[in-house]
Amino acid sequence: MNEFGVKYRIGIFGSSHGPCVGAKIEGCPAGARVSESAIQIELDRRSPGKGPVTSPRRERDKLEILSGIRKGKATGGPIVGMVRNMDTDSSAYDAFLRVPRPGHADYPALVKYGGHHDHRGGGQFSGRMTAGLVIGGAIARQVLEKKGVAFLGQTVQIGSIRVEKDIPFSIAEKIVRTSPVACADRGKTEAMVDAIVKAHEAKDSVGGVVKCTVLGLPVGVGEPFFGSVESMLSAMMYSIPGVKGVEFGSGFKAASMRGSAHNDPYGVRNGRIITKTNNAGGVLGGLSTGMPIEFRVAFKPTSSIARPQMSVDVVDKKPVELEIKGRHDPCIVPRAVPVVENSTAAVILDLMLQGGFT
Repeated sequence: MNEFGVKYRIGIFGSSHGPCVGAKIEGCPAGARVSESAIQIELDRRSPGKGPVTSPRRERDKLEILSGIRKGKATGGPIVGMVRNMDTDSSAYDAFLRVPRPGHADYPALVKYGGHHDHRGGGQFSGRMTAGLVIGGAIARQVLEKKGVAFLGQTVQIGSIRVEKDIPFSIAEKIVRTSPVACADRGKTEAMVDAIVKAHEAKDSVGGVVKCTVLGLPVGVGEPFFGSVESMLSAMMYSIPGVKGVEFGSGFKAASMRGSAHNDPYGVRNGRIITKTNNAGGVLGGLSTGMPIEFRVAFKPTSSIARPQMSVDVVDKKPVELEIKGRHDPCIVPRAVPVVENSTAAVILDLMLQGGFT
């Protein structure tokens, strides 16, 4: 259950406070050029310790490739990459074996594994596990970039602060990578940062939405019924800790639209068949239409907050007021952007390999 994919497979390993986290990747075409520095760039985007909007936990997340890449090319064998956990503090977690934290997987994990699970830092349920997804996705996107497929994740909502305008891909791509909240709208960035800081000062947290766009995908990618573009991307997104919603194109707004408004009329542009709108989000019948794949991922507020919360002692069944100590992100959304972006690349490469597109 820790492996995802058919032709391009990512298996994650490790735990939040264990020696390391990482991934084993199988299915990368032999001879594909893979830059370790490009993978490191994506890991750096995800890493903590970057000011008031992220956890103060400082992890360099230095990539170590153990196998599968030689002289900058994939060998065809399994690629194993990992990052070591260096800045861990497990002292605050023993109490949660008896008193589960609200919003966390502590209680169901305790019941399922009989108390044998690694509870430190959330163990295998921690957002730190997404480092392996970034490693696998960063490799996949390098393969796909040679095919003209490009990916962009961006923050479009933090709390009640929303990005309303549509910023062109090429412009947004440059802004997102320098924004403290990975937002392409400079006018909203300060308000988003302020919302996160205020939540943190109130010993609370805030959630948000990540939008992901895929350009350059040929028509017909996807394996319906159960291997459709939407099915596979949604399955991957819901595997990312903290995700509570995924919608494509017009998403839930489609429920209030009429077919005459929701259907995307076809046209021709520079000899290529396109649709004049993209309410479908680039997917029809589970297959890519050639239009941009567009979807949004909703993240809940970070579960670990410093405010007192009520829980129970699972042994004596008595109520307990719980205060969570430790180092936590007041908002996980900015660091989730490269996770969404790179995880998407892994799914798209898998589907393209299945369909014989690469």
